[in-house]
Amino acid sequence: MGNLKAAGRQYPQTLPSCHSSSKSSPSLTCFHGQLSDPHHLDAVQQAELAVMDSESQYDEHDEAIDIGYPGHIGCDMKTLFLIRHAKSSWDDAALPDRDRPLDDRGERDVAKMGKRLVERNVKADLIMSSPAKRALATAVVIAKMLDYKRKDIVVNHRLYAGQMDDLLDVIQELDHKLERVMLVGHNPELTELAQYLSTEITHMPTCAIAEFTFHAKSWSAIGKSKPDQVTLDHPKKSDP
Repeated sequence: MGNLKAAGRQYPQTLPSCHSSSKSSPSLTCFHGQLSDPHHLDAVQQAELAVMDSESQYDEHDEAIDIGYPGHIGCDMKTLFLIRHAKSSWDDAALPDRDRPLDDRGERDVAKMGKRLVERNVKADLIMSSPAKRALATAVVIAKMLDYKRKDIVVNHRLYAGQMDDLLDVIQELDHKLERVMLVGHNPELTELAQYLSTEITHMPTCAIAEFTFHAKSWSAIGKSKPDQVTLDHPKKSDP
């Protein structure tokens, strides 16, 4: 199928359900509120239950769309949120790791953390998630609570089972117009990246949110200088 060029790199086109464009990559797909993989539906429905969503179920046959970043005009500040997925279930030992859903505590925790973001009036220009069921379910709840459109959630396969350097590459390749970006992923790479960006963070438990503010015009500068501000929040931390 040839290659797609995205963010200065060449990627083989491996997702035929995605429409090609100069801004798309096979490792990236936008989420319509559904995925072409029906195994993700249970996690999404469970996540929506956590915020009492009464909307109709998703059509699992809809295909992915091109990436359309809803970002604002860039400024000299960039805010990065690293979000570890909420607690997942191990009840079914036969499930592949990628397909494990959130458990009951995980659903409660992500709703709790989403509420804290709302109370702080946090907004996101881009929410990007690992394709793993537990990460995507976490992203869906947070997006819902922040009034971020489900269709604009970007699923990036480099956020699953990757290395810290993979996450840093994803960040540094972001459009400079974006100011506030959330990455929803996994340990150990999330904690390793958080530690790399700031020695103030030693561990990210499930559903933890690490927030970094940088004085930078471009995301390519992230990781090359210290952040101006760092905060870490997680479900077991006392409410402010």
